[in-house]
Amino acid sequence: MSTEKNCRLYLITPPRIEPAAFSSSLAAALDAGDVACVQLRLKDVDDDTIRRTCDQLRPIVQGRDVALILNDRPDLAAETECDGVHVGQKDRTYREARELVGTDRIVGVTCHNSRHLAMEAADDGADYVAFGAFYPSSTKAPPTVAQPDLLAWWSEMMTVPSVAIGGITVDNCRSLVEAGADFLAVSAGVWQHPEGPAAAVRGFNEIIRG
Repeated sequence: MSTEKNCRLYLITPPRIEPAAFSSSLAAALDAGDVACVQLRLKDVDDDTIRRTCDQLRPIVQGRDVALILNDRPDLAAETECDGVHVGQKDRTYREARELVGTDRIVGVTCHNSRHLAMEAADDGADYVAFGAFYPSSTKAPPTVAQPDLLAWWSEMMTVPSVAIGGITVDNCRSLVEAGADFLAVSAGVWQHPEGPAAAVRGFNEIIRG
């Protein structure tokens, strides 16, 4: 993930997937336009399922020079050769995650709508901070609501990249790009797009390019 101020897509998988069937949708999405990374976000599954899914999706993602990020589990991120991990405020701390994944992997941190949490994460060494939710989400009920001016403030003050998350679609993302988001984290806005994931990726990239 680059730290240059050019907004890019950050895809998040649905919370439940069947890897073999999902692989074709994932490949189509990644082949449709620029994507910086894919976060594997599986909920209520055992560790072996996470391992198997990582093994099946990793070649598709990394083979296209896209980073594979695992949600919540720095221990499994290191074991399964993911490129990094994303941790929330209720998961392991940034420092615990960094110790588990080492210095060469990405560690991103959920910061909700808090400038304080984001500055703490940046000071600790986080590779990116995630703000949200900017819009209502069909994936999960967000604990906080964020406004685009938070992205603008962060972009002006800090060099650590920001990720905007929460209910982002092709139709509502322009204000976040214009506010200075470095990455748009999108789940349902891609996988549930009426014309399919590839059309969604193309649409996002058209708006990002202006």
